[in-house]
Amino acid sequence: MSTTARKTSRPALRVEECAWESGKLGRDEAHVRVADPTEEAALDDALGLQLISIRLQGALIKDMKLIADYHGIGYQPLMRDVLNRFARAELHTIAENMAKTEAARKTLAQRPKRKHA
Repeated sequence: MSTTARKTSRPALRVEECAWESGKLGRDEAHVRVADPTEEAALDDALGLQLISIRLQGALIKDMKLIADYHGIGYQPLMRDVLNRFARAELHTIAENMAKTEAARKTLAQRPKRKHA
């Protein structure tokens, strides 16, 4: 079966779902309330979030807020995403370097020993 003829198993979006995604539903103050501390703690636990304190340059925070606003998200979720991306990329680089180092060690270990004169 060709790619264009293949049917997807994903159902079509309902009108309400499109309105929710576009913000027509659920984005006015009538639907907003502050979560109580128990709900907030449960959400943090469910997402594995931990509160930290960090000092950053004001210009960096301002830049992050501008970038976040452009993408239509809050600056703290953006910073969390940036840190996650960096950590994954750095861990990948470290793993690659460690694998290369281990491969080099194995290659050297397989070489015949030199006899000293």
